[in-house]
Amino acid sequence: MSATMTREEREQFLAGVHVGVLSVAAEGGGGPLAVPVWYSYQPGGPVSVITGAGTRKAAAIRAAGRFSLCAQDERPPYKYVTVEGPVTIEEASHDERLDLARRYLGLDGGDSYVAAVPTAGQIVFRMTPEHWLTVDYSKLYG
Repeated sequence: MSATMTREEREQFLAGVHVGVLSVAAEGGGGPLAVPVWYSYQPGGPVSVITGAGTRKAAAIRAAGRFSLCAQDERPPYKYVTVEGPVTIEEASHDERLDLARRYLGLDGGDSYVAAVPTAGQIVFRMTPEHWLTVDYSKLYG
C-alpha cells in the first residue's frame, strides 16, 4: 500500500489552512532560503504568496523564477504536500492581502494586520504547480 495522496487529496489538503514553508535557491550560490509563509490555493489554480517587493525572499524568487512550498499536518498520522513550479509576479491588491490575512488571522485580526501594514510595495508570486510530492501516513497506519 502506498502513502502517496491522490490528485484530489493533495489539492484539498493544500487548499486547507496551513503555514507553508517556502524554499527557494538563494542568490549568490548559498544554501536554499526556507521561510514560513501564508499562502492561498484553490484546486487546479496557482499557489499565491504575498511579500514585500524588497525582501530577500522576493529577490531570491525573482532570480530563481520558481519556488517550492511544503504544507504539513503535524498531528499523527502525519501528512504533507510539497509543490514546486515556475512563478509570475504581480502587484498585490488590497483585497487579496485582506483575504489572505483573514484566512490566517480571522476577520478582526486580518483587518488589523492589513491596516497596520500598507499594501504599497507588496507583490504576489503565483506559482504554477509542476511537481508534487505527497505523503499521508494514515494510508499506512490509519
